[in-house]
Amino acid sequence: MTPLLLSHLLAALVALPLGGYQLFRPTKGDPRHVLLGRVWAGLMLWVAITSYWIRDIREGDLSLLHILSTVTLVTLTLGVVQARRGNIAAHRGLMRGSWLGLCGAFVGAVAVPDRVIPTFVVTRPLDALVVVLLLVGLTIALIRAGSLLTREPDPTAGGRPVVHR
Repeated sequence: MTPLLLSHLLAALVALPLGGYQLFRPTKGDPRHVLLGRVWAGLMLWVAITSYWIRDIREGDLSLLHILSTVTLVTLTLGVVQARRGNIAAHRGLMRGSWLGLCGAFVGAVAVPDRVIPTFVVTRPLDALVVVLLLVGLTIALIRAGSLLTREPDPTAGGRPVVHR
């Protein structure tokens, strides 16, 4: 596995649960949502851009999955623009669509037996379990770091940090 493919895979596998966390957490628009959203968007950009150099499905040619990469680049860009313009409904729909596209790409990656993920899971199940646990830990660490980094002092609490929930 090349370093490019590995970085693509790891970014996608972290973006998947992080995007789900963002989508389903009850509080939106707070500093943690913004920070973790930027991390998620960066991961998604990396996944989409690196995919153009991963051409093993059609032996050197672009495949139909690259259409999804192009759509992801467009929806992520539009989603950020809409959030900055205050059009939260459009932002929500575009980001939800990007995350659902990632879910679809994940299903496609694990459904084809000759691809990297299914082969790894079948040939090295204990290593696969360790990778899953590490990815879950990394995602939890990102979420926790987001909560620690977005604490703001509360003037009514004597300057102590307050976490937005």
